[in-house]
Amino acid sequence: MVLPVIVLLYLLIEIPLLALFGYLIYLLIRALRKYIRSEPARKEKAETARSLGEALKNHRAACGMTQEFVAEALGVSRQAVSKWESGRSDPSTTNLMALAKLFGVPPEELLKEVR
Repeated sequence: MVLPVIVLLYLLIEIPLLALFGYLIYLLIRALRKYIRSEPARKEKAETARSLGEALKNHRAACGMTQEFVAEALGVSRQAVSKWESGRSDPSTTNLMALAKLFGVPPEELLKEVR
């Protein structure tokens, strides 16, 4: 009599766990399929979207300058320049004008590269 009760308890615990595991696998497969299908859109966005930070970084690298040099020339911290280039913050209008002058380009050129 004890054996059927143990088997019944085992089935009552095992079946819901198997169902839960199966559902989690199903959700994982759906998420992966959605991610794979979105790859063309992600590539297009990465190619077309350029931030001001990327433009600043490209100009700085093209001029052969370091973040420290740019920071000293503008009178700001190196962390500020890093934040501008990473897109976590934007330079003020005054600093943007100074950056353009430092890079030898008109300020409009820095802004027109941004999409």
